[in-house]
Amino acid sequence: MYSIPLRRALVTGSNLPYPEGVAAAEVLKIGDVEADEANHEENRRGLHVIIAGGLGSAGMGLLTAMKATAGELSAVFRFGPGGTMVGSSLSLALIGVGHLVGVSVGIAMIVGLVISFFILLPTFSSGSIGTDELATVVSHTFSSEVRFVGAGAMAVAAVWTLLKIIGPIVKGIKDSLASSRARQSGAEVDITERDIPFNVVIGVILASMLPVGALLYLFIHESAISHHTGTLVTLSIIFVLLIGLIVASVCGYMAGLIGASNSPISGVGIIVVLASALLIKVVTGNESDTNAPALVAYTLFTSAVVFGIATISNDNLQDLKTGQLVGATPWKQQVALVIGVFFGSIIIPPVLQLMLNGFGFVGMEGAGDNALAAPQAALLSSVANGIFGNSLDWSRIGLGALIGVGIIIVDEVLRKTSRFSLPPLAVGMGMYLPISLTLMIPIGAFIGMFYDRWADRQSKPETVKRMGILLATGLIVGESLFGVFNAAVIGATGKESPMALFDFGAFAQWLGIIVFVAIIVALYRWVQKISVKI
Repeated sequence: MYSIPLRRALVTGSNLPYPEGVAAAEVLKIGDVEADEANHEENRRGLHVIIAGGLGSAGMGLLTAMKATAGELSAVFRFGPGGTMVGSSLSLALIGVGHLVGVSVGIAMIVGLVISFFILLPTFSSGSIGTDELATVVSHTFSSEVRFVGAGAMAVAAVWTLLKIIGPIVKGIKDSLASSRARQSGAEVDITERDIPFNVVIGVILASMLPVGALLYLFIHESAISHHTGTLVTLSIIFVLLIGLIVASVCGYMAGLIGASNSPISGVGIIVVLASALLIKVVTGNESDTNAPALVAYTLFTSAVVFGIATISNDNLQDLKTGQLVGATPWKQQVALVIGVFFGSIIIPPVLQLMLNGFGFVGMEGAGDNALAAPQAALLSSVANGIFGNSLDWSRIGLGALIGVGIIIVDEVLRKTSRFSLPPLAVGMGMYLPISLTLMIPIGAFIGMFYDRWADRQSKPETVKRMGILLATGLIVGESLFGVFNAAVIGATGKESPMALFDFGAFAQWLGIIVFVAIIVALYRWVQKISVKI
């Protein structure tokens, strides 16, 4: 429901790239059977481009699953006073995402990457170098210290982003109300302006608090803190209502910036856990000294509700962007998305139970050797434990907040004095995300920039640029579809790597680089060749 008023603010009223939303729209457009003859030929060629890109990225995924090529490169080495790591996922989908999000976001992510991996990480790891294995020290320092700095930067950037989009959000709500009133009065409203009526949206949001409250009550009423049941459940419902809208807005914005698949929701989750833990600690007073485990559990459960809002908004706004680009009727699409939420609610619990029974999770009682690490969940749990145990290092989060303020100032100066920008939230993402996810997006952005510059010199630049977008779309679609297939095979066999046929050792890394670069060069060369003939 929160994503419905956000549609007007973050989709129709913004210029965010929404890479996956654009990709899905392009897939639909090339299947348009009513296109005129000129567009029909362009769509036919476009279909070939998407298929080629999809086969290329799916093929790379298959080689990785077979262990013929490495899926990721990484190296740890001494740098400055300490150590750092470099590396990247050999993901063609991330190349496609980079092509679609553009150079501005790519450069911002590089800035964040440099801050985290070449300034903060060497500095923070300097005291431990020599006492343990370098790779262990660097990895632990990044997860336990640098990521908190990144979270602090993201928190400030998120608040700033929210302040900048609050006006469009309010305007979107007003426009939605005006559209609903016009329809009720019998006026003709364009189908692309027809959302689910706002009174229905508000009613469903408030009604949703009943099952949320019931879940919270069932979780707490027989626990060690059951004497706080009424107060904590009421506080949590208010928290979900207010923070949920903020988180939906910020996560929707992040999805629009770099895509739903790469959006660092756990970074926003740190902020949510911090806020909920501090509120609960204030309300319960000295209880945190005696019943900390129960308070931590309840904090994470409340935060899980907000995480649900975050992930749904993250995906829905991509879908609504697709609808905007193909002229869909918003209210019909929104009803379909609601149905999707119900199906997700049915499917996800048994899948999680299967994982729990089959593997278990690291840290739980009876977890075996194959227990799932769930690193983001462990990170969020450590935040809540740090709040109630008074052991959280606030200096790291504070440092990140100061860095975030500095980035915002630089971005505002650039916007007012030049044609450049430095999106603060993208810098925060670059600081927070592992380098394996961060690095390939800027590379894809620069490949897209050089392709578009070449396209500008052709006789039909817009058509040629669209072919580049379709190639990026194919790269995303192919890897995504293979990921679903691979997950199904893993689930059916119960094996971690059921398709592994080779064991090339270190050679797999070199082969991975060669194949990865060869696919990119071959596909972009081929697209250049066929696009000029349209």
